[in-house]
Amino acid sequence: MKYIALIYSAEASEPPYGTPEFGTYLAEYQAANETYARDGVLVAGEALNGVSTATTIRVRDGKVETMDGPFAETKEQLGGFYLLDCDNLDEAIRYAAMIPTARHGAIEIRPVMSFG
Repeated sequence: MKYIALIYSAEASEPPYGTPEFGTYLAEYQAANETYARDGVLVAGEALNGVSTATTIRVRDGKVETMDGPFAETKEQLGGFYLLDCDNLDEAIRYAAMIPTARHGAIEIRPVMSFG
């Protein structure tokens, strides 16, 4: 079954880009990526640009409305995702716990709906 692991954090809680701590942080992500690939559970995964680049749209009465920024004002923003193919929720939780952001943010895991 496929599970999406949505990665949320407050941008200020992550190590600053270009610092040694950021390099260590990226290395931890690389180690998780290598484990996922080795174990055959990685379907996809990407990091997202910051919330300042977000555009939210709504269609109301046939008209497209746009708004700069994310849908909701929150302390933690969606920063990326992994799509994992796991046998069950327990396995998905075990792999999601390897995501470094889990130490200072939150990882939301959801099963992907299958229509066929």
